[in-house]
Amino acid sequence: MEKVLYVVWRGRASNIGDTEALDRRLRGEIAEKLLALGARGVQINLADAAVQPADGLRQVNTRAQMDGLISVWMDSAIKRFRQPFDEVIESAVDRMAAYLVTESQPIRNTRFPAEPGQRTAGFSQLAFLSRPPRLTPEAWLDIWHQRHTQVAIDTQDNFLYVQNVVVRPLSLGAPVIDAIVEECFPAAAMTDPHAFFDAVGDDSKLKRNIDSMMESCNRFIDFDKIDVVPTSQYVIKTPAA
Repeated sequence: MEKVLYVVWRGRASNIGDTEALDRRLRGEIAEKLLALGARGVQINLADAAVQPADGLRQVNTRAQMDGLISVWMDSAIKRFRQPFDEVIESAVDRMAAYLVTESQPIRNTRFPAEPGQRTAGFSQLAFLSRPPRLTPEAWLDIWHQRHTQVAIDTQDNFLYVQNVVVRPLSLGAPVIDAIVEECFPAAAMTDPHAFFDAVGDDSKLKRNIDSMMESCNRFIDFDKIDVVPTSQYVIKTPAA
């Protein structure tokens, strides 16, 4: 089983009504078609109205910025087997870019378990990372996985942490992305840094956690090349072998 991430841009949705209709179609008709094709798991992440309070957390370097992510677990990402999934997604959005990834889950969501097809509690922050040229792929992964992972766990109130390392792009013209991070936080973290950095009521802890997190991030992230997108997460079907 392989995991393919489809980064999506709505494009054609020109107003709030169009956007909401497209999002409903992605979570409904399109997800059902993906499952009918044999997807072992499907998850939809969308920058929708529910996460507008988190706009202050957004970081934009890709223009136009991506609107969400469709995760599909399939038997094979080889083109002739994957093509039907590509075509279903391409039929619904203005633009998509597909990536084969390896998935690591340092934190599983046991705190607010997702209900199939329903919006997961809180919000899901997506970070699209590019490896800085100053680091080799091996050094970059070593810093991120062996040093930074525990910092991210210790300094934030994240209840889901997924690290997707890009193996290769699968679609022509896909932007250069080396990893996509998914982190879920409680709703309060959309607007309250104390809630985000696990320091409610403690200004000193907030400063320590922010300083530790930024110091760690600066070792392997160039902030002029990162996109951060707050989204709502909809787990349509949990992947199964």
